[in-house]
Amino acid sequence: MRFAILYLLLLAAMPAFSQSKKQVEIEVLEHQRFEAMTTKNIDFLKNVLADDLSYTHSNGLVEDKTTHLENIRTGKLQYRSIQPEGMKLRFHRRSVIGTGIVNVTGILNEKEFTIKLRYTDVYVKEKGKWRLVAWQSLKL
Repeated sequence: MRFAILYLLLLAAMPAFSQSKKQVEIEVLEHQRFEAMTTKNIDFLKNVLADDLSYTHSNGLVEDKTTHLENIRTGKLQYRSIQPEGMKLRFHRRSVIGTGIVNVTGILNEKEFTIKLRYTDVYVKEKGKWRLVAWQSLKL
């Protein structure tokens, strides 16, 4: 009887553990993606960005995956640092909606910038891997 109760308690607790594991997984992935953007780790970014990515910058510029990667690779857009202040995640089946604030420094078209952004991004699980399908930010 004790084992049955213990089993039921563990079974009931599993969704909470699973949610926490997913939360940590996405938070780590976000930090890795931000780091990859600052270090120009194109191979990592190729794997984490969905093929149908829509990346909307705070200035209204919209990039697809190819353009986003090319702008980072060539240095047209150089991220010096991307520091998140907070992140909230909402899980929906095979997708995650993230919201938060980031402080970004870098160079765009040879001009330095420092900006604080509020963002929304969406990850979808494809073939067992989380992929970023959308990013949209606005200046604070």
